Amino acid sequence: MNILVDNMQWVLLVCGLLTFSLVQGVFAPRAVLRSYYGETVDSPASEMLTRNWSALVAIGGLFLIYAGFNPEARPAALVVVGAGKLVFVLMVLSRAERFLKGQALVAVIVDGLMVVIFAAYLLATQPALAS
Repeated sequence: MNILVDNMQWVLLVCGLLTFSLVQGVFAPRAVLRSYYGETVDSPASEMLTRNWSALVAIGGLFLIYAGFNPEARPAALVVVGAGKLVFVLMVLSRAERFLKGQALVAVIVDGLMVVIFAAYLLATQPALAS
Protein backbone atom coordinates (compact mmCIF):
# COMPACT_ATOMS: atom_id res chain seq x y z
CA MET A 1 0.00 0.00 0.00
CA ASN A 2 2.98 2.31 0.51
CA ILE A 3 3.54 2.39 -3.23
CA LEU A 4 0.09 3.95 -3.68
CA VAL A 5 0.55 6.47 -0.88
CA ASP A 6 4.05 7.38 -2.09
CA ASN A 7 2.88 7.94 -5.66
CA MET A 8 -0.53 9.48 -5.01
CA GLN A 9 0.43 12.82 -6.54
CA TRP A 10 0.97 11.14 -9.91
CA VAL A 11 -2.17 9.05 -9.53
CA LEU A 12 -4.20 12.18 -8.83
CA LEU A 13 -2.69 14.04 -11.77
CA VAL A 14 -3.48 11.21 -14.19
CA CYS A 15 -6.98 10.67 -12.76
CA GLY A 16 -7.60 14.41 -12.75
CA LEU A 17 -6.58 14.83 -16.38
CA LEU A 18 -8.70 11.86 -17.46
CA THR A 19 -11.67 13.24 -15.53
CA PHE A 20 -11.13 16.78 -16.81
CA SER A 21 -11.24 15.48 -20.38
CA LEU A 22 -15.04 15.47 -20.16
CA VAL A 23 -14.82 19.25 -20.54
CA GLN A 24 -15.39 18.40 -24.20
CA GLY A 25 -19.08 17.97 -23.34
CA VAL A 26 -19.35 21.65 -22.44
CA PHE A 27 -18.44 22.54 -26.03
CA ALA A 28 -19.74 19.49 -27.91
CA PRO A 29 -22.61 17.95 -25.92
CA ARG A 30 -24.05 16.14 -28.94
CA ALA A 31 -20.76 14.38 -29.66
CA VAL A 32 -20.40 13.31 -26.02
CA LEU A 33 -23.90 11.87 -25.79
CA ARG A 34 -23.43 10.06 -29.09
CA SER A 35 -20.02 8.58 -28.18
CA TYR A 36 -20.89 7.68 -24.59
CA TYR A 37 -24.45 6.45 -24.89
CA GLY A 38 -25.34 6.28 -28.57
CA GLU A 39 -28.04 8.87 -27.88
CA THR A 40 -28.84 12.19 -29.49
CA VAL A 41 -29.68 15.52 -27.94
CA ASP A 42 -33.35 16.00 -28.70
CA SER A 43 -34.13 19.16 -26.76
CA PRO A 44 -32.49 22.33 -25.50
CA ALA A 45 -32.93 21.02 -21.94
CA SER A 46 -31.00 17.81 -22.60
CA GLU A 47 -28.24 19.81 -24.26
CA MET A 48 -28.05 22.15 -21.27
CA LEU A 49 -28.02 19.22 -18.82
CA THR A 50 -25.25 17.52 -20.76
CA ARG A 51 -23.20 20.71 -20.72
CA ASN A 52 -23.81 21.10 -16.98
CA TRP A 53 -22.93 17.45 -16.24
CA SER A 54 -19.76 17.78 -18.29
CA ALA A 55 -18.76 20.98 -16.47
CA LEU A 56 -19.32 19.38 -13.06
CA VAL A 57 -17.25 16.35 -13.99
CA ALA A 58 -14.48 18.59 -15.37
CA ILE A 59 -14.49 20.60 -12.13
CA GLY A 60 -14.03 17.32 -10.25
CA GLY A 61 -11.01 16.65 -12.46
CA LEU A 62 -9.56 20.03 -11.52
CA PHE A 63 -10.18 19.22 -7.85
CA LEU A 64 -8.17 15.98 -8.24
CA ILE A 65 -5.32 17.88 -9.91
CA TYR A 66 -5.37 20.45 -7.11
CA ALA A 67 -5.29 17.64 -4.53
CA GLY A 68 -2.26 16.20 -6.28
CA PHE A 69 -0.32 19.29 -5.26
CA ASN A 70 -2.06 19.85 -1.91
CA PRO A 71 -2.08 16.73 0.28
CA GLU A 72 -4.40 18.34 2.84
CA ALA A 73 -7.13 18.51 0.15
CA ARG A 74 -6.82 14.84 -0.81
CA PRO A 75 -9.40 13.32 1.53
CA ALA A 76 -12.09 15.80 0.49
CA ALA A 77 -11.29 15.48 -3.21
CA LEU A 78 -11.23 11.69 -3.11
CA VAL A 79 -14.51 11.42 -1.19
CA VAL A 80 -16.40 13.97 -3.29
CA VAL A 81 -15.11 12.94 -6.71
CA GLY A 82 -15.08 9.26 -5.80
CA ALA A 83 -18.71 9.40 -4.67
CA GLY A 84 -19.69 11.07 -7.94
CA LYS A 85 -17.86 8.42 -9.93
CA LEU A 86 -19.45 5.62 -7.89
CA VAL A 87 -22.94 7.02 -8.52
CA PHE A 88 -22.18 7.28 -12.26
CA VAL A 89 -20.94 3.66 -12.37
CA LEU A 90 -23.99 2.38 -10.48
CA MET A 91 -26.41 4.36 -12.64
CA VAL A 92 -24.91 3.08 -15.89
CA LEU A 93 -24.81 -0.49 -14.56
CA SER A 94 -28.45 -0.21 -13.47
CA ARG A 95 -29.37 0.20 -17.14
CA ALA A 96 -26.50 -1.82 -18.60
CA GLU A 97 -28.55 -3.22 -21.47
CA ARG A 98 -29.12 0.28 -22.79
CA PHE A 99 -26.07 2.27 -21.73
CA LEU A 100 -23.14 -0.10 -21.21
CA LYS A 101 -21.64 0.28 -24.66
CA GLY A 102 -19.24 2.54 -26.50
CA GLN A 103 -17.40 5.14 -24.47
CA ALA A 104 -19.66 4.58 -21.46
CA LEU A 105 -18.21 1.07 -21.05
CA VAL A 106 -14.68 2.51 -20.97
CA ALA A 107 -15.79 5.23 -18.54
CA VAL A 108 -17.40 2.68 -16.19
CA ILE A 109 -14.23 0.58 -16.13
CA VAL A 110 -11.89 3.54 -15.63
CA ASP A 111 -14.13 5.29 -13.09
CA GLY A 112 -14.66 2.03 -11.20
CA LEU A 113 -10.91 1.55 -11.01
CA MET A 114 -10.49 5.12 -9.76
CA VAL A 115 -13.09 4.52 -7.02
CA VAL A 116 -11.16 1.45 -5.84
CA ILE A 117 -7.85 3.35 -5.89
CA PHE A 118 -9.34 6.33 -4.04
CA ALA A 119 -10.85 4.04 -1.37
CA ALA A 120 -7.56 2.15 -0.98
CA TYR A 121 -5.66 5.40 -0.47
CA LEU A 122 -8.19 6.69 2.07
CA LEU A 123 -8.03 3.41 4.00
CA ALA A 124 -4.22 3.34 3.88
CA THR A 125 -3.93 6.87 5.25
CA GLN A 126 -6.40 6.54 8.14
CA PRO A 127 -4.35 6.92 11.34
CA ALA A 128 -6.18 4.15 13.24
CA LEU A 129 -5.93 1.73 10.32
CA ALA A 130 -2.41 2.59 9.18
CA SER A 131 -0.74 1.81 12.51
